[in-house]
Amino acid sequence: MLFSILALFAASIMPALGFSSQRTDNLAVYWGQDGAGQQQSLGFYCDDDTIDVIPLAFLYTFFGQGGMPILDFSNICSNGGKAFSGTGLADCSYMAADIQKCQAKGKLITLSLGGATANVGFGNSGDAASFANTIWNLFLGGNGPMRPFGNAILDGVDLDIENGSSMFYDTFVNTLRSLMQSSAKKFYITAAPQCPFPDAKVGQALSSSYFDAVYVQFYNNYCETSSPSDFNFATWDNWAKTQSLNKNVKVYLGAPGSPAAAGSGYVPPQNLIDMARDAQQKYSSFGGIMLWDADTAYNNNRFHVTVKNGIRNGGSAPPDTPLPSSSYTGYPNPTQTYPGSPTPTSTRTGRPRSTKPSAAPTISSSIVKVVSPTTPRPDPRASGRVRRPSSWTDNPDAENNDELTKPMRRDSRFFRRK
Repeated sequence: MLFSILALFAASIMPALGFSSQRTDNLAVYWGQDGAGQQQSLGFYCDDDTIDVIPLAFLYTFFGQGGMPILDFSNICSNGGKAFSGTGLADCSYMAADIQKCQAKGKLITLSLGGATANVGFGNSGDAASFANTIWNLFLGGNGPMRPFGNAILDGVDLDIENGSSMFYDTFVNTLRSLMQSSAKKFYITAAPQCPFPDAKVGQALSSSYFDAVYVQFYNNYCETSSPSDFNFATWDNWAKTQSLNKNVKVYLGAPGSPAAAGSGYVPPQNLIDMARDAQQKYSSFGGIMLWDADTAYNNNRFHVTVKNGIRNGGSAPPDTPLPSSSYTGYPNPTQTYPGSPTPTSTRTGRPRSTKPSAAPTISSSIVKVVSPTTPRPDPRASGRVRRPSSWTDNPDAENNDELTKPMRRDSRFFRRK
């Protein structure tokens, strides 16, 4: 009886573990694109203590109407609802309470830029630097006249760049990093490269700018988790140790949250846990697992919970404990009166995905069914938009890369628009 009382008392005074860059069992789960058609509010997923980081997907246009970016969070907040005057920038200020709720629980909430057939890229270094200031003022520590998330201050940005020019992302990151360093609040910059190394779109920036973590997409490519002989986490660990400016950068093992969340690369939870546990032991850069996405994982028998519980290392690394945006007073709230909040709607019309034949990777039949090279890969989300297929050889440095002989990179994440 006494033991039970003491246990309850200890549990009541022990703070819930939040994100910590020192841990190797963090779980990052993307939210926003309604992958299973049943996406709940952001706050719903923040009640789940197994999730440590939530990148909001996506800001998919850099320079839209009025020179402002465009957001899309599918059925929750997207272009087509209330927008700031003269722009296509959605007013998602009613999400502020959910963001602050998540942050109060020790979770990082970042904004992912890119995805699918996004309209992204820079024409010159000036555009990149200017856009960094725009992001700072709209979503982070700035004090711009427009704040799409009201008085909520995000914890950073994520680069999920799949198309457009690969130029000047280093300028963008470096400019944003300099702005972040002027603030007392800790901010983070991450990227979501595909597993072929170096990444065709952010590879240059990854080796010339300071990143806190990379959520490597080990799916939809030859080096995916379902092809163990080609799984190349070691390559990314080597990048972290020898090329990254941040020698403490963390590499996450990115995986689909369900069979429908990717064209290929899904493995059952125990397979993913085994691979992650192996990486935890072998690679000091290992930071945890990334899943695409919250909706698909939740509706796949709580895939994310099983995976998180399987990689918990029992460590006691202190959380980074970023200050909740609601309590941070280092800069004033914007004074603009926001337009009425758009009413969330689940109505959307997506562009169908092409079923272009592609060479199938070598996949163990005990893990996932092999797709014939002559059979078009089935489209798991016919109503969703996906990223443009991109040849591995569109990397200007590809001729010097040993992985040139590998198959082309395939379509990646789904992007659903209203």
